Amino acid sequence: MNVAVYGRKVTKQNAEYYKEFLGIIQDFGWNPVLESDFKKLLVKKIGVSESTDEFRSHDDFKSGIDLSFSLGGDGTFLQNVKFIRSSGVPVLGINTGRLGFLANISRDQIQEAMELVRKKEYVHQKRSLIRVETEQNLFGNDNVALNEVTLQKKDTSSMITVHASLDGKYLNSYWADGLIVATPSGSTAYSLSCGGPIITPGCQVHILTPIAPHNLNVRPMVVPDHMPIKLSIEGRNRSYLISLDGKSMSIRQEEEVTIHKADYMINVIKFEDNNFLDTIRNKMLWGIDKRN
Repeated sequence: MNVAVYGRKVTKQNAEYYKEFLGIIQDFGWNPVLESDFKKLLVKKIGVSESTDEFRSHDDFKSGIDLSFSLGGDGTFLQNVKFIRSSGVPVLGINTGRLGFLANISRDQIQEAMELVRKKEYVHQKRSLIRVETEQNLFGNDNVALNEVTLQKKDTSSMITVHASLDGKYLNSYWADGLIVATPSGSTAYSLSCGGPIITPGCQVHILTPIAPHNLNVRPMVVPDHMPIKLSIEGRNRSYLISLDGKSMSIRQEEEVTIHKADYMINVIKFEDNNFLDTIRNKMLWGIDKRN
C-alpha cells in the first residue's frame, strides 16, 4: 500500500517522531511516498534514503496513493489538503506539537492510531470546502480552502467596508477590519478568534464573521452553504488582502469575489474514541475547573 506523508519542518524536537512514524510504516510493509521538499529535509536530518518515492503535486494523488498522513499542526494539515483535493484519498493528521482541531492525534497516540488504521478500524468524516472565484483569477487552480476565505485591510489603520450579498440578495455592508467566510472546519480557526460559533462537521453551512466590526449590532451569521456569497471591498486604499487558508493575495477595490461550496469533500480519518466532540472538549478545556 502506498501512503503519502507530508510535513514542513524537521527539528531536534520532532525528528524522533518522524523516525517512529516511518518505522511503523516500514513494519507494516507499506511504501511511504514523501512530499519532495519534506523528503529533502528527512534525507538531511534523519538519513532517509534518497531512493524513497516522492510526490510533487495534486496529479500524483490521482492514482497509486491509498492513504495520506499529515505530520505537524493544523497549518500543515491545510497544506496537505491542497495536494489531496478531489482525489478522495483519506487523510489523518498527527500532531507533533500541541493538540490541534484537524491534526488531533497526539504524539503519544501514534502507535495506537496507526494500528487502528492498519486494521481499518476508522470511519471517513466528510469535510466540505470553499471555492473562491475572483475577476482576476487570483488563485488560479488553487482556489479552494478547507477553513476559510478572508477579506481584510492592508497597510492601513482605517477600517474598510465589505459589501456582501447572499444568493443574489443584498445582505449587509460590514464596516470593520475585514470579513471571514468559514466552513464548519474553519469555525474553530480564525472565525472562532473573532467570536464566531463552533459548528460540528457535517453541517451544510457557511459562517460570515466580521473582524472587529464598528457596529456592535453586527454579529456572525450562519447561512446554508448552497447559497453563493458575493463580496466586494470599499475603502480609502486601492488594494486590500484576500486570504485563502493562509495564502494571501492583493485584491483591488470593488473587485467582486464569489464564494461557493466546492463540488467535492475531503475524507478525514476518525476513530471511535477520538471524535470532534472529544477534541473540542480537550482543546477548549471544557468541564475542567482549575480551582479544584
